[in-house]
Amino acid sequence: MPVIAENRKAYHEYFVEEELEAGIKLLGHEVKACKTQGASLVGSHVRVFKDEAYVLGMKIPVFAKAGNVTSYDQERTRKLLMRRGEINTIIGALSRKGFTAVPLKLYTDRDLIKIKIGIVRGKKEYDKREELKKREQLREIQREAKG
Repeated sequence: MPVIAENRKAYHEYFVEEELEAGIKLLGHEVKACKTQGASLVGSHVRVFKDEAYVLGMKIPVFAKAGNVTSYDQERTRKLLMRRGEINTIIGALSRKGFTAVPLKLYTDRDLIKIKIGIVRGKKEYDKREELKKREQLREIQREAKG
């Protein structure tokens, strides 16, 4: 499962309550661009319109060897391929106060490109500081155990 892109900032900004896996509908040159040049998930989010889930703000660069791709929008809205129950989970989460859905990872599964979506709740500033302190303490313990 090679990872194409990861939204590390989401793990810092949010508490991940639940994770869902979905397929993503891409154009042919977008698939090649993802596999060779990568993509960016920073600043992207998931929305539901007319009972279909879409990812907004995900950047996939233009494939260098693509033919005539003049009017290509790198941040276009892309449809997610999910089951009805998973979409209902996202709808339920978005209706609760303080929750949102963000893409966490873009990766390949055999020949398919999949996206991991997190149902997340925002962190406060003191939560972020507390997490950094714990991480620093863990590093210190590992250094002492090593030396």
